[in-house]
Amino acid sequence: MLTGFHQNTPDEGEPASERTEVRIVYTDDTIYFGVVCYVRDPGTIIVSDARRDSSLTETDSFRLVLDTYQDQQNGFVFGTNPVGLEYDGQLTNAGQGSGGTGGGLVRRSGSQQQRGSGGGFNLNWDGVWQVRARISDIGWTAEIAIPFRTLRYPSGAAQTWRLNFQRNIRHRNEESYWAPLPRQFNLNRLSLAGEMQGVEVPVQRNLKLTPYVLGAAIRRDAHTRATTLGDVGADLKYSLTPSLTLDLTYNTDFAQVEVDDQQVNLDRFNLFFPEKRPFFLENAGLFSVGQPGQLELFFSRRIGIGASGEQVPILGGGRLSGKLGRNTNIGVLNMQTASVAAGGVPSNNVTVARVRQDFRNRSNLGAMVVNRRATGGLAGADDLNRSYAVDGRWGFGDTVMLSGFAAGTDTPGVRGDAHAYNVAASYESQRYRYGGGFTEVGPAFNPEVGFYARRGYRRVDGAFRTAFRPENSVGFHEWSPHASFFTVRNFDTGQTESEWIHLDNTMEWRNGFWMSTALNVTSEGVLEPFEIFPGAIVPVDRYDHTEAQLRFRTDQGAPLSVEFFSVFGGFFGGRRTQLSPRLSLRVGETFNTQVSWERNDLDLPGGAFVTNLVRLRVNYSFTTRMFVQALVQYNDRARLWSSNLRFGMLSDANTGLFIVYNEIEGIDRFIPPGAGRSLTLKYSYLFDLLN
Repeated sequence: MLTGFHQNTPDEGEPASERTEVRIVYTDDTIYFGVVCYVRDPGTIIVSDARRDSSLTETDSFRLVLDTYQDQQNGFVFGTNPVGLEYDGQLTNAGQGSGGTGGGLVRRSGSQQQRGSGGGFNLNWDGVWQVRARISDIGWTAEIAIPFRTLRYPSGAAQTWRLNFQRNIRHRNEESYWAPLPRQFNLNRLSLAGEMQGVEVPVQRNLKLTPYVLGAAIRRDAHTRATTLGDVGADLKYSLTPSLTLDLTYNTDFAQVEVDDQQVNLDRFNLFFPEKRPFFLENAGLFSVGQPGQLELFFSRRIGIGASGEQVPILGGGRLSGKLGRNTNIGVLNMQTASVAAGGVPSNNVTVARVRQDFRNRSNLGAMVVNRRATGGLAGADDLNRSYAVDGRWGFGDTVMLSGFAAGTDTPGVRGDAHAYNVAASYESQRYRYGGGFTEVGPAFNPEVGFYARRGYRRVDGAFRTAFRPENSVGFHEWSPHASFFTVRNFDTGQTESEWIHLDNTMEWRNGFWMSTALNVTSEGVLEPFEIFPGAIVPVDRYDHTEAQLRFRTDQGAPLSVEFFSVFGGFFGGRRTQLSPRLSLRVGETFNTQVSWERNDLDLPGGAFVTNLVRLRVNYSFTTRMFVQALVQYNDRARLWSSNLRFGMLSDANTGLFIVYNEIEGIDRFIPPGAGRSLTLKYSYLFDLLN
């Protein structure tokens, strides 16, 4: 029996306020974790959601991490709450992203763990496992059953795995761990995890087939008849070795995936929309090179999604991923899309090859190549693009991290500086965190299966943060002043494109209230005029401004909570006021809803205008595996309404029955891309062919 948890927050190093017991047993095919979370007053237990992979931060919860290779960088995370929510994910790079200012300057809670392809934690990985939980007069208990075939591990009978456990006691805003962690770290810090020795593992026998059938009715406008269609496809997963997995997909479909959140662009750079499709999110961390959300050598949304957001059929593909030995990670991805004659879009073949060698102390070196080639009758003779990169990170102790990458692209007919590189360093201790980095991106850098917010620049950035936790303070938890900056200069001329200095004062109370006040000093050098709003042009000039920023949120674990963000000050020669309130309501673990509003009021020399983005989310869980979700969005900048209604009845690993209704309508007779209505029914089932 394992017990003796210690707090990470609010009282670092102190014994947990409530006792937790963990028992581990295993059979020939499954490892079990029995968890008893004692609570003196069960009436204080907070449960906020029952849907799979919902946040475990705003609820009483339990999480475990398994580092099956003992490489201190990669692992599997499983979690639950008192009603048996299923939460799982893949951990890479000890939970830190692949680029940026050294990673980890801002502490990430469970609700902030990345859902896309660029960070160090992939919440969209869905394994086959089970959990049962219940509340009783002693607190709450859970039994977690994880088949060995869901995990990946090296060959050999008796093994030693790293593991750690985390318990959240929400009404105290308390996090505690079995293997103690300093307050600057969380469950992802595998180098500080404990050990489980003598694990007798079976030889992997894993062959899973997941076929699907789909039917849909689509109506583009009120003057046309609805068209119907049907389709079939399948995914196959086979373990070549205990550490190496082959995934094949035919006629890939993602009808069940939630639509994108709308965004308002008030600048001249590309917006980033995260990947949400399950096939591309599995093992996504392995294929990540660059700076997430800013510059990524491989961005899987380029596959099967057109330039205007329209769906391009994916004929099929495959992925080989895993480990050779204990420390060599490999990945090969190949996908083939169909042509779209109506849009003149040729079929494309995309290949990604990746290798990464792990070393001690969170360190690794790797390389990646991305190749896109158009095929078929619509393809041009030189319609291809290649990207290549080397990257690495090197840790010194538990506090210092150096990281960087160098990349280049090759596109026929494109000449000039087609390179990009970044070097970064960070230091992270209990009291201080600081870091800095330098990035250069050539004007001809062109990763067509990647993402870049801008190119043709040199950027310097840095950040400093400190934190104080006063002793014997009444209700106050932490005061965290910090500062950050970046400056971006044009690659060719050296002119300033952007500068930003951020001075912030953040305060957190033990009751969950959080507030941040900040001053931003900004400079924007507009080198080419651009249209910020229909009829409103921002001319070439340098714009120096200051702005004030306020953000606060009430206890997110309460049935009713509020979050508010505002910025007001100078903006491109005029004034801007941005107000972004958000209201969240939950009723037990079954119902929760959230309404948010982003309003920008701008008065610029080129014109005055207002933008509004309203978003309503409603979720209802009948059980932990049956739910209905609605997302309604109004975006007057894009001149559209959109609605997405999803019903799901899950069986295993995000398979089952899905019914999805989508509607996109324009405002003031405007017809946006993808306008119309669709109703889709999809059913998939997982066949475990060897077990």
